[in-house]
Amino acid sequence: MDTASKRLGRIVQNGLLIIYSIFALFPLLWMLILSIKSDAEMYTTTFLFSPTLDNYKAVLLESDYLQYMLDSLIVAGGAVIVSVIAGVPAAYALARYNFKKKEDIAFQILSFKFAPEILVVLPLFMVYQMFGIYDSYFGLIWVYQLISMPLLIWVVRGYFEDISVEIEYAAQVDGYSWYQIFFKNLVPLIKPGLVSAALLAFIFAWNCFTFPLMLGGTNVQPITVAITKFLGTDSAHYGQLAVAATISALPAIIFALCIQKHLVRGLSFGAVKG
Repeated sequence: MDTASKRLGRIVQNGLLIIYSIFALFPLLWMLILSIKSDAEMYTTTFLFSPTLDNYKAVLLESDYLQYMLDSLIVAGGAVIVSVIAGVPAAYALARYNFKKKEDIAFQILSFKFAPEILVVLPLFMVYQMFGIYDSYFGLIWVYQLISMPLLIWVVRGYFEDISVEIEYAAQVDGYSWYQIFFKNLVPLIKPGLVSAALLAFIFAWNCFTFPLMLGGTNVQPITVAITKFLGTDSAHYGQLAVAATISALPAIIFALCIQKHLVRGLSFGAVKG
């Protein structure tokens, strides 16, 4: 009886997982289907149609799509690198040191992530024009810190708090300097959490639309803004739009697959306090 109930429970569980997987993957599958449809069959067919690669040819060979992808990689990747370099020491300071208004400062950092982008983009537009960093890689990487750094600081701070301070005391007794303790002992311990936080920060930066729309131009145009070019004034090329959207999702998926070992451990490590 127990064996039959356990078997039934597994069947129900697997069935629910299959249903959720179909629900989660269907948007990607639908975009892939649209990407190999012609404009003539876009509205007249569903699953039975004549596949074509004309949309891929138009997007990859007849437009500047690859340049837009490169712009996104430079801006999002540069933003994450800057966030890691500045955010990890900041997270350590918030986790280890006690100073006046520490929690207020930490909450202020987090509040930058919650603030609507449209709230600050207009003043930033004027400042960028004044300092000559409008429509530049530096300008977008700088403003992306409002997206990536608060997230990274708060996530990595939790991992530092989960590491016993006794490890640092023991390393000091062995004659290690602070820099040696930080880079040789602490950073390897938080590596899974740092990798997962960096990936999340990259995804948020990659998907950002408002900042590159207002602070970018013809020189630097990330894919989130450039993809709107496939929406014409009189008609929309949904097949080309599906190609652009599908390919733009690949970098984050590839990065997640490459670091999935650290990602799974990083999302669970530090989740339980006590």
